[in-house]
Amino acid sequence: MRSTDVIRRPIVTEKSTWEASEHNRYAFEIDKLANKPHVQAAVEDLYGVRVLSVAIQNRKGQMRRNKFGQWKTKDVKRAIVKIHADDRIELI
Repeated sequence: MRSTDVIRRPIVTEKSTWEASEHNRYAFEIDKLANKPHVQAAVEDLYGVRVLSVAIQNRKGQMRRNKFGQWKTKDVKRAIVKIHADDRIELI
């Protein structure tokens, strides 16, 4: 897999911004077929940083409803990447 196929987008929320500034951990939405070595190689290739660890979450979609019926939001696979203390990723 290409690096740009593995990482779909960075997740920029208040919590992930705090994690990045305090603990050097960054969150990314990744491809369903990607695993930890794929994510590590992709982050190192795209951002030029040293990756220390990768944690992956499979988040199930939620049920939503309105007056026309109900549907399920999409499932999302996320990766939390911890990088070396000397490295930084500028997402914004």
